Amino acid sequence: MGTIQIMDEVLSNKIAAGEVVERPASVVKELVENAIDADSTIIEVFLEEAGLTSIQVVDNGKGMDEEDALKSFSRHATSKIEKEQDLFRIRTLGFRGEALASIASVSKVTLKTSDGTNSGIELYLEGGHVKEQKPTAFRKGTDMTVAQLFYNTPARLKYLKTIQTELGHTIDLINRLALGYPAISFRLVHNGQTLLHTNGRGNIQQVLAAIYGAHNAKKMIAFEGQSNDYKVYGYATLPEVTRASKNYLSLFVNGRWVKHYLVQKAIVDAYHTYLPIGRYPIVVLYIEGDPQLTDVNVHPAKHQVRLSKEPELLRLIEETVQRAIRGEIHVPVVERKEKPVKLPSEQMNIWKQPALDTEKMDDIVQRLNEERMIVRETAYENPPATKAPPENIPSFEPLPSIEERDEENQSLEEEATPQPVITAPPEPRKEPFPQLEVVGQIHGTYIVAQMEDGFYLIDQHAAQERIKYEYFREKVGEVNANERQALLLPLTFHYAADEALVLKEHAHMLEQVGVFLEEFGYGSFIVREHPTWFPKGFEQEIIEELIEQVLETKKADVKKLREEAAIMMSCKKSIKANYYLTKEQMVRLLDDLRAADNPFTCPHGRPVLVHFSTYEVEKMFKRVM
Repeated sequence: MGTIQIMDEVLSNKIAAGEVVERPASVVKELVENAIDADSTIIEVFLEEAGLTSIQVVDNGKGMDEEDALKSFSRHATSKIEKEQDLFRIRTLGFRGEALASIASVSKVTLKTSDGTNSGIELYLEGGHVKEQKPTAFRKGTDMTVAQLFYNTPARLKYLKTIQTELGHTIDLINRLALGYPAISFRLVHNGQTLLHTNGRGNIQQVLAAIYGAHNAKKMIAFEGQSNDYKVYGYATLPEVTRASKNYLSLFVNGRWVKHYLVQKAIVDAYHTYLPIGRYPIVVLYIEGDPQLTDVNVHPAKHQVRLSKEPELLRLIEETVQRAIRGEIHVPVVERKEKPVKLPSEQMNIWKQPALDTEKMDDIVQRLNEERMIVRETAYENPPATKAPPENIPSFEPLPSIEERDEENQSLEEEATPQPVITAPPEPRKEPFPQLEVVGQIHGTYIVAQMEDGFYLIDQHAAQERIKYEYFREKVGEVNANERQALLLPLTFHYAADEALVLKEHAHMLEQVGVFLEEFGYGSFIVREHPTWFPKGFEQEIIEELIEQVLETKKADVKKLREEAAIMMSCKKSIKANYYLTKEQMVRLLDDLRAADNPFTCPHGRPVLVHFSTYEVEKMFKRVM
């Protein structure tokens, strides 16, 4: 007798559930996406114990008649795919026909539905089998309740996390679906408490306010760009609003929320030198294009997608987002924080992080008060004897003049428009660098300057780092990669056998950027010369970075390496903290900073200067109430 057997349908559905139904949030995803595909305008999700006890999804969509309701729980039953060619023109969120069969096989399901033409139908299923079927009075739409998830698969049940963790995954999901479909009203209720409720008026900014809070929504700017194949648009936060995780980058391709590493990287690259290391913006990005350019049939959970003409799309995204944020960079302002009133959705939102980096400004204010520092003009005249001021601060040719900034952005509109309208951002506009009068220096680290609207603290290292970075960026870009300098002692590199094969195969890519590898034994290479633009002392580090690029992506991005070299040189050659300057040197530094293309952040994204308004200072000293 043979050993190969055909599995029965119930067992095969349970195995399929292992791919589709990972946790309660997976069930919510499948049911809500079905509701969206059914043209619902109102979708409500009710959870008990984060969905471990009960998940109920109610919509006002098309609904089903009795025949379709019974068929819907059969494996590979779908209303969205009829022939093979349809796989190349998928415009719906669901299409596999596995979700309901998989969910029903590991839970107890109650379905009430009606297509509006006849009385409704009610079905009750356990473990994938219909136990009860009866007519019911029900309006047009669908009400699906999934109870006791994984009751018959205890091995899956024991690997679920805490209620808070599982609830967090569902909140994350509904937040993203609400962003993807602002014209649908979403309501999420957990144990009787409303966690999120959107109005469904089609205004993306109102959805952003419901999820992130109105304060952050007002600091998000619109962007839009278009190529021959794709249209991209959305909202992105100003560099002053950051998070510690990439989880705040939401990507939608033709309405489908997906994860795509290279698209996320393109967004982060658009913020290059505007964000501190390890910090990320909040971005909602919508990509629209012909469905034939995308392959969504990649993963059972449909979280991933393949994109045709990917390099062109990535370049479009990076340039579009970068153009928008460049026009909105401004001086961080220290504000007196009031305890915010949190919306229910904010209280349970796992996207929220403890605090923004900009809130550290309050700590600066508090420290200044506690230490009772008095900033006097004589600060630069009597530096400690142990600190000798530098003889001079190198200056470079000024960069193009700074244009005046347009009027401030209008506040968040209270009235919604029927559909989201994203206007193309104007050409980058720059906030004029303030005309500052130098007052003195604190601890040989911060320059104090003033003008009519208050005073400013300038980080002298960050300021000169920005000046030198823009100088080196230009100088490095002018050097030809073919101009090489011989090394007195060759550099040696060692790699595993598989990596060595890749390097030998793609050695021509390294040669195009002026790096020539010579085999030096098994898995070893030597380099006898390097391009002249490599910063002195960092030759090996840069060549290793180039080699890592070739191993990982099969190409060497000399533009990226030159950018990193400019950042490295600017950091190493800038004045450090605890270094005292004369007033003339501080004035010269601010003049050079004023000529910079972006004088407000250093190449690592840290702020160069912070503004303390006169009003806020007077409030701290109780001069105004």
